[in-house]
Order: sequence, then C-alpha cells, then structure tokens
Amino acid sequence: MPRDAVTLREVAEAAGVHPGTASRALNDATRALVRQETAERVTAAATSLGYKPNLLARSFKTRRTNSVGVVIPDIDNPLFPPMVRGVESRLFQDGYVALLANTEGGPDRQRRILESMVERRVDGLILATAHRHDASLAELEDVGVPFVLLNRVVEDRTFSSVSVDDAAGVGLVVEHLRSLGHRRIGHIAGPQSMSTGHARYEGFVSAMRTTGADLDEGCVEFAESFSIGEGERCARRLFSAPDRPTAVVAGNDMLALGCYSAAARAGLRCPADVSIVGFNDMPFIDRMNPPLTTVRIPHYEIGVHAAELLLGRLRDPGTAVKVVQLRPELVVRGSTASARA
Repeated sequence: MPRDAVTLREVAEAAGVHPGTASRALNDATRALVRQETAERVTAAATSLGYKPNLLARSFKTRRTNSVGVVIPDIDNPLFPPMVRGVESRLFQDGYVALLANTEGGPDRQRRILESMVERRVDGLILATAHRHDASLAELEDVGVPFVLLNRVVEDRTFSSVSVDDAAGVGLVVEHLRSLGHRRIGHIAGPQSMSTGHARYEGFVSAMRTTGADLDEGCVEFAESFSIGEGERCARRLFSAPDRPTAVVAGNDMLALGCYSAAARAGLRCPADVSIVGFNDMPFIDRMNPPLTTVRIPHYEIGVHAAELLLGRLRDPGTAVKVVQLRPELVVRGSTASARA
C-alpha cells in the first residue's frame, strides 16, 4: 500500500462521520443502514479524496472464527520458529488456532497474505513483518482488525508490540568487547527500515561513545537484509580496509555467519585475528566453529507475550496500547577474545 494512500478514517473525517458509518455507506451490502443524505456525503468525500476500497475493508467481519493469522518475513530464518511456537502454545490454551504465512520479505506478497487472512475472517493478526513506518498498519486499524507486532515496533509506538531492548543488548556487546581491549570495533547494521536494524545501530553508536571506543563511520556497513550473504558482503568491505576493525558487532546471527565466511576468505582467524558477535542466539548457533558469542533473546517468551496481548485485545477491543520490551542477555562463547597488541 502506498504511503500516501487515502484511508477510510480520512474519508470519515472529511464527511464528518464515524469510520464505521463511512464503511457501511461505501459498502453496497450495508448502505441501506445509513441515511441517504449521509451516504451521499460519504460517497462524495471518498470521490473527492480518491479513496479506493480494498479487500481488507470489504472482507472483514466481526464474527469469531477462533483463528489468528501469524505472519513472518522468512520461514528459513531459525529465529522465528521458537517465537511462533510460543504464539501457538498460548493461543491454543484459549481455543485459538494459529494460521502461519511467510512473506519472504516482499511487500506485495505481504499485502496479498493480509487480504487473504482477513477474507478468511481471522479474529486477529500477529505480525513479525512491520517496518518502522508502515502505512498498512493504519489500514488494518481503520477496518477494525486487532493485531500485535512480534519482535518489531513502529517508530511512534502507536501499536501494541513485543520485542527486546535492542539498544541495551548491543550495549552489552560493546562493553564486553571493550573489556577485552578492543577499541576499533566495526558494526554490520541490519536494514534501517526495520526497528531491529535501526535500534541496534543506534545502540552501537551510543555504546561506542559511552565507552570511549573509536567510533569511525568507515567501520559501519549497512546490510540490505538480515542474511548470510549480506553479512559476508559487508564484512568483506570491513576486512579489506587498511585499518580494519579488531572486532565486529553484527546486527543479527545471520549477518555474523556471513562475517565468518568473509574472515576465512581474508585469511583472518576468529577470534585470534578478529572477534565476531551476533544477536538473537538463534538455535544451533552454539554449534559453529568457533561457537558464536551473541545476545540471547527470549524467543518463546516473546511469542507468548504477543499472543497474550492479542487475546487481551480480543476480549476488550478498548485495551490500551502496550509496548513490551523484554530484557536481552549476553552469551559469551568462543568467537570473542582479547584484542591483539
């Protein structure tokens, strides 16, 4: 959905009516429930603003189906299955079934998935795909679809979400590396359109300044996705610099795995020549050689909390917005060591 697309709420404001009234006036099946004068005023406002109804607005019903749509960006990423398991377990306790969908990171695919979920009359949605500025969320709110964000937050904190304190987690990493004598520390930041990438980058900058480390823009690379390939691409640039960093803080574990590959190609030993740290402590990351030092997040608990927030909204649609941040934990393994003189 384009960011400048007109929403149902804007049409309602222009016509001086409640969004529910505007929705009924613009729906052939319910227009008779609205006074003719009001329906004409709403229609005129919609035409003037260029409002285009969509499947979300046409399809959403209030009838309960005891199903919840769970939308994740990458089913191949080991980060998400434990979260989904937490969501599913908590929903099941209250008699709900989770319907899982994978967007593969594509906005058009996500759009079709959301439309399909609402057509199937899911009672609510749990979304692990939101960006910091996401216009589609306002549309979901406009048509009355309850939803909660999973492992993501929006910039203005206007929607309920469950995540971890990303900045604090990166702060733990920088403090750990500084304690090992590292001053020139690099960072491979995740996509800045996502709260996880942006908050961890900001946390890195803040922690470097606080600890007195050498903050050099040349030691920061921005990945286009949280993937091994992007981690390797960014790390190659860091390792090819004349004054390369002695340690690298990766925006997540997938990016860190790319660092392993880039270090091997550059003839660097980890951790003897370069320390590498990830974020998330995804399953099996401790089986790497060397085992990865990383920030552990409570995957299962994040899913449970997200499900509980959504269940609360289903019980009481007037429930206040809640932004929950769980505490991360640094797990020190074999990929970090003292800086070489």
